[in-house]
Amino acid sequence: MPAPRSHQPLPPAAPVPRRWWQTGVARVGAVAAVPVLALLNDRLGGLALLVALVLLWWRNPWPKAGRLVASVAAVALLGAVLPEQPDKAPVRAADAADAKPVPRPSLMPSTSRTAPEATMPTVPDFTGDSLDVAFPRSRKRGFTVTYHDASAEKREVTARSLWKVCFQKAGGTAEEPTVDFAVVRRKEPCPRTEGKPVPWPVMPEVVWMTWRTAVPKVVGVGVPDSRLRAEAAYRNDVLPAEGEYDDWRVCRQDPTEGEPLTDEVYVVTLSLSSPGNGCPAPDRGRDAYLPDRDDDGDPDYLDPYPGDRNRTKLFPDGRPNGSGGSGDSGGDGWSACRHTRWC
Repeated sequence: MPAPRSHQPLPPAAPVPRRWWQTGVARVGAVAAVPVLALLNDRLGGLALLVALVLLWWRNPWPKAGRLVASVAAVALLGAVLPEQPDKAPVRAADAADAKPVPRPSLMPSTSRTAPEATMPTVPDFTGDSLDVAFPRSRKRGFTVTYHDASAEKREVTARSLWKVCFQKAGGTAEEPTVDFAVVRRKEPCPRTEGKPVPWPVMPEVVWMTWRTAVPKVVGVGVPDSRLRAEAAYRNDVLPAEGEYDDWRVCRQDPTEGEPLTDEVYVVTLSLSSPGNGCPAPDRGRDAYLPDRDDDGDPDYLDPYPGDRNRTKLFPDGRPNGSGGSGDSGGDGWSACRHTRWC
């Protein structure tokens, strides 16, 4: 009898590589992009929703329930960021005339009544409010809403949540009311009149004032305490603990006097010096040092051992020996603390 033939199992087929837009990460990212793009533009958000639905339902290995939940989430996210639509669209005069019923003849005499004229709707005062609040509420009252930059820069207004209302002007007719908002960025002060520059506060002159006197003057122009920083005017000086340098005087200020305190000025720095040391010469700038006779890094007025380079305020018993086992105050060996300024 012929020997039975052995059947070798076929090797498994190689998996077909998926494109990047067919991955789960791409589908989830498309859903998350819907509300972000809708904040920038309503039509852009609708286009993002269409792309997300195509990725969720075309060649998607997800179970049907998962695709359905993701689709509902994408639609809900778009609806959450779109502005509310007015409950009732304003009725045009021509449409209202066409919609009137044809009067029927009556045997009883009737007194004629004139229909009341349409009154102009009022828009609330949104001055100081976010444009993202004023826009949908005005639309809900039936207004056609426009907006523009209130400052002299004439910037393009995008992302309504980043802008606030400075001025508003209602117009149009009772059937088609309009309102125009003049806005600036939320952290900017409103101009005194529309079309003028943003009136940023300016830095006051506080040089030679004490810290105690300078702080209220800077805070008074709108700088928060959290954005005010103190530093030593001399590079080898050290500020004492907070509250102990109230009588130190301001030698430098950054920004300087008269500079606008825009939203890009994150920190106001005041360089201080103790009353006994005075301020460095103006031409030295930030590269000024207090006298240090033993050149140990401690200025003489803070050094308890001004004539001993080996002993400092930090090391009253002498600095640690350098490599080679020789001390800083004697011996022929090399020491990092003695021959450099690393210590």
